[in-house]
Amino acid sequence: MRTPRRTAIAGLALAGLTLTTLSVAPAQAGNPNNSAKLRKAVTVDGVMRHLEAFQAIADANDGNRAAGTSGYEASGAYVQGVLEGAGYDVTRQNFTINYQEPGVVEQISPTPTEYVSNTATGSGEGDVTAQVTAVDIALGLGNASTSGCQATDFAGFPAGNIALVQRGACDFGLKADNAEAAGASAVIIFNQGNTTAEDRNGPVNPTLGTFDVNIPVAGVSYLDGVDLSDPSTTVARVFASDIEQRQTFNLIAQTDTGRTDNVVMLGAHLDGVMEGAGINDNGSGSAAILETAVQLADVNKLNNAVRFAWWGAEEIGLVGSTYYVNDLKANNPTELDRIATYLNFDMVGSPNYKIGVYDADQSTYPAPAGVPIPGGSIETEDVLTDYFDSVGQPWVDTEFSGRSDYQAFILNGVPSSGLFTGAEQPKTAAEQALFGGQTGVAYDVNYHAVGDDIDNVNAEALDINSDAIAHATITLAQSTLAINGKRSAGKSGNIHPHHEHDEEVAA
Repeated sequence: MRTPRRTAIAGLALAGLTLTTLSVAPAQAGNPNNSAKLRKAVTVDGVMRHLEAFQAIADANDGNRAAGTSGYEASGAYVQGVLEGAGYDVTRQNFTINYQEPGVVEQISPTPTEYVSNTATGSGEGDVTAQVTAVDIALGLGNASTSGCQATDFAGFPAGNIALVQRGACDFGLKADNAEAAGASAVIIFNQGNTTAEDRNGPVNPTLGTFDVNIPVAGVSYLDGVDLSDPSTTVARVFASDIEQRQTFNLIAQTDTGRTDNVVMLGAHLDGVMEGAGINDNGSGSAAILETAVQLADVNKLNNAVRFAWWGAEEIGLVGSTYYVNDLKANNPTELDRIATYLNFDMVGSPNYKIGVYDADQSTYPAPAGVPIPGGSIETEDVLTDYFDSVGQPWVDTEFSGRSDYQAFILNGVPSSGLFTGAEQPKTAAEQALFGGQTGVAYDVNYHAVGDDIDNVNAEALDINSDAIAHATITLAQSTLAINGKRSAGKSGNIHPHHEHDEEVAA
């Protein structure tokens, strides 16, 4: 039985922060059981209230909400409190991560300089001061680099030196693995020379994936890499802190009506990076699905249950969503088959936004090698694009790359799609014509940086995408026929969960 909704959460203590002035959006009158009603109920003001809470939490917790920190714990407590106030039972799924404090990259001589850097996820620990050797780098704007992708790139590499390699052409982990095999004591990976100052100044945030690298690895910007590659640079330092085991978590909540063998699932990662509050990346997606869940709780009956997930540790390698899918496979393998489709929302309020929909039909971007597109993904994409077309909202494709929390789902055959307003790449002239903003400037100039705060969110983009999320949620909660051929409506238009096997399969 759903408990009465609390319309405000006052005096909520979160890691020393008392949120006495922040509240969830008030309940909307009626039963928002269609697209128009739910879109009206899910307001951008309601979404912004959650973002203000996330900002206040970051402010009270060392400026960030990264996995394994008090800021993440407080973010989870806030989301859980709002959901329980709306009547949901919330599951906290715990798992363990490798946690590292931020590291350091600095030039020792000839000019002492500390660079803005990111310790690579999966880096070894250590504190190395040594000579720097550039490895097959490609300086110049727009030049592509294969630096470090081949073991032969390191022919003659002086063992014990720090390898300076450039982003491009292959996995970060392969570059670092090749460097370690060649005797490098540490690795610095710097960005490519893209055409905008924002890209050139932005540090790489490397993830080493499955490669077993035991030396310190860090990422810096293109311009800092150029500085380090200068022959006059003789000595640099790379520090990566000790790795410790910490516990973090996913949050899962599901509606109490709708058939549970044909679940519609929405997810967004709740964690940010160490560098800032993570309000666009990804407070925006987390807040949008949170407000959708709050308002959906007022629908009397749904044909299909809707499951919401707030993922932990996305920023250190999609850890939380991968853990969730693997746990289902190991402990209840039939559960994945019960997920009709998964929708992912990662950065939906970028300041120089595009309205991007994952390109499941590959009409603009071929999927990268090794990225499957499960059947039903195109139809899930259509729910979003058809909605945008119906209201005259321009949209563009964004690559179906698997580089967010839908990866584990598509690797296991679950149809997927989602929305994305862009990160560090520059906006094109064609996109500027559709959405306004600035050509040649990154969609989010504060991507993975301290500037990703409450002022880094475009309310118009957030409003557009919140409406699309609400539309997709209620549309799929009422029918997934186009996606998987399952009918959920009987004569009354609804089916109760305990009648979940009474399905008709479309011809």
